[in-house]
Amino acid sequence: MNITKIVETCLYSNDLEASQEFYSDFLGLKMITWEPGRHLFFRCGSGMLLIFNPEHTSRKETEVDDQLIPLHGSRGSGHIAFQAESSMLDEWRRRFDEYGIEIESEVDWPDGGTSIYFRDPSNNSIEIIFGNIWNV
Repeated sequence: MNITKIVETCLYSNDLEASQEFYSDFLGLKMITWEPGRHLFFRCGSGMLLIFNPEHTSRKETEVDDQLIPLHGSRGSGHIAFQAESSMLDEWRRRFDEYGIEIESEVDWPDGGTSIYFRDPSNNSIEIIFGNIWNV
């Protein structure tokens, strides 16, 4: 029995409106669905990025077809890493300038690949990996 991939991952935000603008406009992810005050769901390749408002999901039970979704929520900065083609590194640097988003750190990994770290509106640590640093 092997687990073969991550299907979805989530971050938490108390300002879903700012998160929607950031992930749709700046990162270019396609929003699949949303529930005001509760969540945003984005498609990313073959996976999903879920952004929940912890004020809602840690306190209010939700059911889907009479089946309970467990309470969950987190406080503090989370982290997620996206992957982009190595050839897009300079284009992304220009995009950061265009949107006025500060690059917190840029790392050239010893075995190849580059990571750019920055923050989303909820102070989550976001990374874009250019190249393949995990051999996946």
